[in-house]
Amino acid sequence: MDIDLLLASAHHLAVFTLVALFAAEFALVRPGLSGARLAQLARIDAAYGAMAGLVVIVGVIRVIFGAVGYDYYVANHAFWGKMAAFVIVGLLTIPPTLAFRRWAKAGTGQADYAPPADEIAASRRFIHLQAGFLLLIPIFAAAMARGYGS
Repeated sequence: MDIDLLLASAHHLAVFTLVALFAAEFALVRPGLSGARLAQLARIDAAYGAMAGLVVIVGVIRVIFGAVGYDYYVANHAFWGKMAAFVIVGLLTIPPTLAFRRWAKAGTGQADYAPPADEIAASRRFIHLQAGFLLLIPIFAAAMARGYGS
């Protein structure tokens, strides 16, 4: 089987899984979050981080060993736009991840624990910002696939 097809397939599956995990976080982080949902959110967030790492690993392998070749990617402005959007999304995950871990720890053994409303609101703002930058990634990828940015 063609290595480029395998790499592209693995990369796309990892990205779609990443977006699904993001959607789960997006749905869970809302007023009224409490109890068992806190531990669930922490697990989903950990999987989100792991999947982001897998996306990067497969992406780097694809840049190096894929059919298009390293030179195409490093000279492409759309590729760097996509990378910048991915890094920004990653940076925007830090405050919510820290909050989720803090909430899960505080909620351990306390079924009625609920995070402060202002902290939930702050995390939701970061998640909404992530969504905005996440939308840019497939736009840059589509542009890059059509030769824009070279």
